[in-house]
Amino acid sequence: MIAIGNDHTAYEMKKAIMEYLDKNGIAYKDYGCNEILASDYPKYAKLVGRAIQNKECNMGIIICGTGIGISITANKMKGIRAALCHDCFSAEAARLHNDANVLALGARVIGTGLAVKILDTFLHTDFSKDERHISRIKMMEED
Repeated sequence: MIAIGNDHTAYEMKKAIMEYLDKNGIAYKDYGCNEILASDYPKYAKLVGRAIQNKECNMGIIICGTGIGISITANKMKGIRAALCHDCFSAEAARLHNDANVLALGARVIGTGLAVKILDTFLHTDFSKDERHISRIKMMEED
């Protein structure tokens, strides 16, 4: 199950992403925002992060105007490894090397078509499980 959250700038992109998920039979839970009225991205980053922390969902997609603020917020949460990706190479590396569990996107930075390709890459790339990457992830999670 994938948790999805966005601010008002990303409402249209989220709709396209949900169409992709529906078309591919991928289950998701929408944590909002479901309108174009101004909203605060930290709220949605935290809802998605908590869904992963509580094991309601195993991955997340978060979207704001640049993807920066929403990813910073999510990455403050224990166990969340949010990767801001604006290209497929970064999405692949985020999964392969960092076992990222949240994809962050910037709706004002990339177009919807590219966002869907990035998501496809993110979802279809598995963590390598190489010892060097496991070790680095453990270092990330240390206080």
